[in-house]
Amino acid sequence: MLKHFIAAPHRVMFFGGAVQTLLVMLWWLFELTTRYIFPEHMIAWPLFATAIHSWLLLFGMLPFFFFGFLMTTFPRWMGGDEIPAQRFVPAFVLMFAGVLLFYAGLFIGKTLLVVASASVLAGWAVGVYALLRVLLDTRPGDKRHTVILFIAFSTGWLALASFLLWQSSDDHFWLQLSLRAALWGFVLPVFATVAHRMIPFFTSSALKQQEVPRPFWPWWTILGMSVAHGVLELLGMSSWLWLADLPLAVSALTLSYLWGFRQSFQNPLLAVLHVGFAWLGIAMLLFAVQSLWLLAHHGTGFIWGQAPLHALTIGCYATLVIGMGTRVTLGHSGLPFVIDTPVKLMFIGMQGVALTRIAADMLPVDSGTFYLIAVLGWLACFVPWAWRYLPAYWRPRADGQPG
Repeated sequence: MLKHFIAAPHRVMFFGGAVQTLLVMLWWLFELTTRYIFPEHMIAWPLFATAIHSWLLLFGMLPFFFFGFLMTTFPRWMGGDEIPAQRFVPAFVLMFAGVLLFYAGLFIGKTLLVVASASVLAGWAVGVYALLRVLLDTRPGDKRHTVILFIAFSTGWLALASFLLWQSSDDHFWLQLSLRAALWGFVLPVFATVAHRMIPFFTSSALKQQEVPRPFWPWWTILGMSVAHGVLELLGMSSWLWLADLPLAVSALTLSYLWGFRQSFQNPLLAVLHVGFAWLGIAMLLFAVQSLWLLAHHGTGFIWGQAPLHALTIGCYATLVIGMGTRVTLGHSGLPFVIDTPVKLMFIGMQGVALTRIAADMLPVDSGTFYLIAVLGWLACFVPWAWRYLPAYWRPRADGQPG
């Protein structure tokens, strides 16, 4: 079983990401339950809960899926050699051990939390080096996407280092820098770049179209405006975020239209990717409207709270992770690119989770109840996905091929 488990980077990394997705949502369910239903049983965590939630998602969950996907595709994109196990296995071990130590540290104390972040940071560095070797060892060619991804991963590493500085110093600036750099300099650029590289290709292949447009100006705009959003947030200029968010939204929605959003529903697995990417444009429109409201009302109050952020993180990121994860898992397990009714319902359910979490901050409802419904919905969708696809990571390929 171990031989198959370490046969390819996506196996170990997707396993880590799937397990962490379950763990973080179970922890968040426990936190919200004690906060809103049984406050007398609330735990005084070593860090405040939103910082824990952010670390577990930004540094403890998404990087596993990112590394699993890119360690598989980097060599294929550039015609290079496969990344050997001696590079991706240590990265996985250090990162996965760090995540487990982080959970232990929540009950033991801050010192172990620092060790946990340091372990993930070390594993991340090993993973980034593996990607760098592919980038440097392959022949010259169009490496725009891979170079941007390498820069984004390096930014993510620096963001985690900044979080570690906050843990060590309690200087709140490092936490703010960490979260902004992670969200706007790492996660969004990675999703946008992978989508720009892969969604037109998948669309052309699935729908048998001759050519799907892939202009570069919207992609560059998305990247630049994402960084600008993070900088404006860090400077406390929320009333001016619309200057970055409107161009970003227009660029994302333009790509959705050019890539054939409506036509994508002919193929359910393809439609998931298009729907996930469409959420990017929607989320940034919500951010822009909220910013313009602040501008018009002299910076008094967010009208929608964290709704735009969760439109981005659940609507866009979660949908794309599950869509890409399913596609890679099927393709690299020797299984056909077919999803049945239960998996389709799971994808639809995740859209319901996004809408529920958004509604919690946009509508006059009991927010705590809606938060709990959203977490339970997430688990209801993802547990069946993990039950179905996790065994593929330690079993041999169905078609007998290596990898």
